Amino acid sequence: MHALRLDLMRYWVSIKSIGVTPEMEEYDKRKMSIFNQLNFLGIITGIIVPLIGILFNDHLPPLAWFIAASPLAISVIVLWLNHEQYYEHARLVYFSLYPIATCLVYLGKVDVGVELFFVLYGVLSVFFLQEVIHIIFAFTLSITCYFIACIVPHDYYFKLAKSNYYFFVFNHITAISFIFYAIYFIKQENNGYHYSLINKSKESELQKQEIAQKASLLEEQTAKLTELNQLKNKLFSVIAHDLKTPMYALRNLFNNMHINEMPVKEIKALLPGIVSEMNYTTNLMENLLQWAKSQMENSSLQPEVLDIETMLSRVLQLLHWQASNKRIHLESQIEEPLFCYADKEMVNLVLRNLLSNAIKFTPENGHVRVGAREQASGVEIYVQDDGVGISAERQLQLFGDMFYSTRGTNSETGTGLGLKLCKDFLEKNGGRIAVQSTVGKGSTFTVILPRFGGETGPRGTMGNKQ
Repeated sequence: MHALRLDLMRYWVSIKSIGVTPEMEEYDKRKMSIFNQLNFLGIITGIIVPLIGILFNDHLPPLAWFIAASPLAISVIVLWLNHEQYYEHARLVYFSLYPIATCLVYLGKVDVGVELFFVLYGVLSVFFLQEVIHIIFAFTLSITCYFIACIVPHDYYFKLAKSNYYFFVFNHITAISFIFYAIYFIKQENNGYHYSLINKSKESELQKQEIAQKASLLEEQTAKLTELNQLKNKLFSVIAHDLKTPMYALRNLFNNMHINEMPVKEIKALLPGIVSEMNYTTNLMENLLQWAKSQMENSSLQPEVLDIETMLSRVLQLLHWQASNKRIHLESQIEEPLFCYADKEMVNLVLRNLLSNAIKFTPENGHVRVGAREQASGVEIYVQDDGVGISAERQLQLFGDMFYSTRGTNSETGTGLGLKLCKDFLEKNGGRIAVQSTVGKGSTFTVILPRFGGETGPRGTMGNKQ
């Protein structure tokens, strides 16, 4: 039974889909489905009504049999035209032949009680036909046939109401059923189409939002790529310029030593300046490599427990020669063992850059103090100098996206890359950096890192500390 029901459903879907193509608009598909259903019911009517006449042994006149069987022939022709995709021709045939065939019966003085069908043909022609001229023609034809058949007086020689009243009533009920069925399904399909439009509108709105989000993301990525490209160009420009000085200095030194046989005294006199330049170059290359590594997608954070006192001691030892050249006194002010939880290489770069900058901007015979202490938000590390200081305007530029550099007290150069790396690396480790400075009195750079076993301080720029 279930298999039979599935087969019937498949046949019904096939009938509704006669002439329907994927290229059709949704609304046209729905109209075609209703039109096919009406024609299929016309075929059924063209079979059942003559059978009823035969079963009741009615001696109907030939015109009555003609009107009873005409739906079968007309609907078969219409469905064939639909199948061949002659859609407008099929509709014109339907709305022309049906009223004409019905009218011919009444003109033949036979009243079979099907005048309500004229109303059906007129109403449906307005809905199904596409061209305005075709609608006017079909509607006018139906109304004209109605007037000819039902309004103009006829001396009927056969009236179905007198011959078989129940058959007469059946014809009226059939006409009313067709009218109801057609209007009901037109309403249903229109509602379905309306809901489909609403759903499509919602889908379209969602798609628009998704497209807008993707467009916004694309704009953001484009802006970021543009910014990175500008940053890269600026960086390479600075690097290309700043690498020349120490390289040329070394080349000139070696050339003079080789060609001119410079005295040892002159060579010793040149060495401090060249060593200073090479210190800067080494620091630049380390920063550059770390920056390149940080830009790689696969670079990952490797946090571990770090002994801050040990790390500061190593950095002080590393930069001792740079400080000695300017006769700057380095002082460590760690009062107790402190530990933080962060990436060792990144923290080492931060400390080295901050201490190197402090030496760079401190005049000869100055002081640079480094220390650490425990705070509620984490472990605080500070680098304090009594150098030239930084103006309020320049402080706002220190950690921005653009590279900015100032020459040191002995004309030391820089790229501005170090402080940007410091900020980026600290944020990756859940830390932050801040600066407090007064022009002519010195600067204090303060770093907050997560302490071992404690909580990470909030991200962002830290408030000024003395």
